Amino acid sequence: MKPLSTLLAAAVVAAGMSAGPTAVMAQDVEQYVPIFSYRTGPYAPNGIPVADGTVDYLKLVNAQGGINGVKFKIEECEFAFDTAKGIECYERTKDKNGGAAIVQPISTGVTSALLKKAPEDEIAVIMAGYGPPEAADGEVFKWIFPVIPTYYVSADVTMQAIGDREGGLENLKGKKLDYVFMDAPFSYQFMPVFEAYAEKYGFELNKLAVTAPGLDQKSTWLQVRRDKPDYVLYVGYGVMNPTALKEAQSVGYPRDKIYGFWWSGSESDVKGVEAAAKGYNASALQASANRDAKVIKDVLATLYDNGKGTAEDRSTVGDVLYVRGLITGMLTAETVRIAQEEFGKGKRITGSQAQWALEHMDLTAEHLDELGFTGILQPLKMSCKHHMGSYAARMSVWDGKEWKINSDWYEGNREIIDPLIKQFADKYATDNKIERRDCDS
Repeated sequence: MKPLSTLLAAAVVAAGMSAGPTAVMAQDVEQYVPIFSYRTGPYAPNGIPVADGTVDYLKLVNAQGGINGVKFKIEECEFAFDTAKGIECYERTKDKNGGAAIVQPISTGVTSALLKKAPEDEIAVIMAGYGPPEAADGEVFKWIFPVIPTYYVSADVTMQAIGDREGGLENLKGKKLDYVFMDAPFSYQFMPVFEAYAEKYGFELNKLAVTAPGLDQKSTWLQVRRDKPDYVLYVGYGVMNPTALKEAQSVGYPRDKIYGFWWSGSESDVKGVEAAAKGYNASALQASANRDAKVIKDVLATLYDNGKGTAEDRSTVGDVLYVRGLITGMLTAETVRIAQEEFGKGKRITGSQAQWALEHMDLTAEHLDELGFTGILQPLKMSCKHHMGSYAARMSVWDGKEWKINSDWYEGNREIIDPLIKQFADKYATDNKIERRDCDS
């Protein structure tokens, strides 16, 4: 094994971080990063690994010397996945320690509330795989960035995967699909895509809402048994997910014909039903479980081998949601790096500088490899007009013991996705009297 000092030096060079005079000058400069976490409440099994991964990545960057010497001041704010508490976290942290330049709410409800607040405060909001999909339209949502694919892409890729299983989407004509979903705002963001596919390909779409948090689903799955759908489209979160799989087993519905979304496809979502969930599918917006990526090995060697890791159990490093947290941390760090390149190395960045950096983010395959994210992420590139960096996603399947990627990369169907983004962005602009920016000038 290489000495730790060698590993850190190599990582510093790979990430483009200076170890020279700039770093010395910036040694007392910190970039404040509030972490919105939910380690308590009914969604804690999902929130804990995401927070662990986010904090660990920022710790890793700090251990490598920071971004041009600027280290992250990390502060968690517990909101128990409660929207009101999440907004309180935002208000409480936005002006602390020199001010927050970037926030990642890890909640569609909180993000939706920040659509108006963040522009007023000039704070950039990154929503990595959640939140209102129409925010991909940068001409309307200047300060909001769904950096990796949105729920529209998740829904679209799921339909493509089912179409492949049927030998072509046209073979869905006359079939029946039930959409089982948590009765919460994020679940309704899938519907326009599912409805568009149903209309285009002629299948029946039945919608079955489940009251949050989803512990009582017996009547829903009895309805599924009566409907006898060819497939179940599934969108749930937290304790609702293993409950759904147990109920599906109880009514005899094949788990391999259930297609969940990416917040329903983690190790915690099959806890207690591991063997019975075998064959269950879930979309993977970029990341899934990965223990072979270089960034995972760097985290283990730099943090956990030295007793500095955040997770209580190091075996969770590489799990689906932990990897998602790593991505969250990396997006923050890369925003700071890009902003420093433009506005001054070794300096704390502002919200407006973060906004500029995100519109100029171009994570190439080569740079992702330098960061250690090969095998986790596809290249991402954003612009003033386009705030969703990629349309790429894969499908994953639970094999009874672990999550496996079981498809090549899909590209979301822009003929379906882009008109929906514009439709709902236009509506938001009209409702809130927002004039579109001219990104072509």
